[in-house]
Amino acid sequence: RAHRVALKRSQGLASDLRVAFNGLLSDPPVKKKRSKNLGRRSSSGKTTCIAKTSNTNGTSTATGANNQPSASASASGTSKTAAGTGTSKTATATSAATTSTATSNFKVAQSYTGSDFWNKWDFFTSSDPTGGTVTYVDSSTAQSEGLVSVTSNGSAILKVDTTGVVTGGRKSVRITTQYTFNGGLVILDATHMPTGCGTWPAFWTNGPNWPTTGEIDIVEGVNEYTENQATIHTSSGCTISSSGLSSLLTGSLIGQTNCDATATNNQGCGIRDSRTNSFGAGFNNIGGGVYSMLWDSNGVSVWFFPRSSIPSDITAGAPIPSSWGTPMAFWSANSCNPSTFFSDHSAIFDTTFCGDWAGQVWNVQNVAGQSQSCAAITGAATCSDYVLNNGAAFSEAYWEVNSVKIYQ
Repeated sequence: RAHRVALKRSQGLASDLRVAFNGLLSDPPVKKKRSKNLGRRSSSGKTTCIAKTSNTNGTSTATGANNQPSASASASGTSKTAAGTGTSKTATATSAATTSTATSNFKVAQSYTGSDFWNKWDFFTSSDPTGGTVTYVDSSTAQSEGLVSVTSNGSAILKVDTTGVVTGGRKSVRITTQYTFNGGLVILDATHMPTGCGTWPAFWTNGPNWPTTGEIDIVEGVNEYTENQATIHTSSGCTISSSGLSSLLTGSLIGQTNCDATATNNQGCGIRDSRTNSFGAGFNNIGGGVYSMLWDSNGVSVWFFPRSSIPSDITAGAPIPSSWGTPMAFWSANSCNPSTFFSDHSAIFDTTFCGDWAGQVWNVQNVAGQSQSCAAITGAATCSDYVLNNGAAFSEAYWEVNSVKIYQ
């Protein structure tokens, strides 16, 4: 009997101790396996996990092929060509595009929207590499002169100076992400882009050593074009085959199949959208839309979705590129391996004037949705004369960007 009483008391004491120490004790952590594959897409189209390595200062970075960094927050030098041109873990998130179990393998690595939009970009203030009639201004000048702002709904505005008459060059803005990446998915949602004779706007990605580290033009055109042109510019060795191309993309190859910038007078391999609402005034008239650029082991792809047909998985922040159908532009890894020709890219917005593209086609008509030449439309003999002396003509030369998101 004494033994039973003692046992009962010890059980009660044990119960009291468990209550007292509840929350202070926990199960030991379970180690999760990480893939050594570095965010590259497999032949199935799925992105594998990003492996982390610690550097000498104790911080972690995502690694790419051969254990090289796949993304960093460092700034890189940029240059625009003349020819018309975080570390992250993959995650599964249910896409709003379906009611099934489809998931996205992409996770947002960087997002640019709202009041802190300008804190994540560097302002370019050097001379325009394309010879434009432009003066790029720094952040403080851009803000004080109203060239950059954020709307009440969180959209970023990038304008140009509309002073009537200027000398030297018309003020504008060119910005570069401080974040750099090697592969991934870049998605731009915009409601307005610059348009009008003399303008040359672009949204593009670029490496620090042009053209060795490559350039990918996602949105680009000049003057009153309404059809977008996407282009890649590389070092020697990257080509695009015209054979069977129509089954791989919906756009049309423009001229060159050799993407080597130095061998093609900086033209690169351009592909033009046949839709007349993919650029300029046509784009603005439909409330804009979304551009997506996927850079993976299969190659580089670009899609354009008008505002009324943006995939719901993009809207939900759980993009599934394999569900988007044939891209507008595609450069296959079979003849141009991205891991060889592109590295350490930043995303860039700019609006320049005239220069090596808009100025060169001042007298050209019936191209990319523009029926009349700018010389005929404006009555000005040259692009530069028009830009310097007609500030009011550039009220539509602005970007309105809802967001830019870079996924890994």
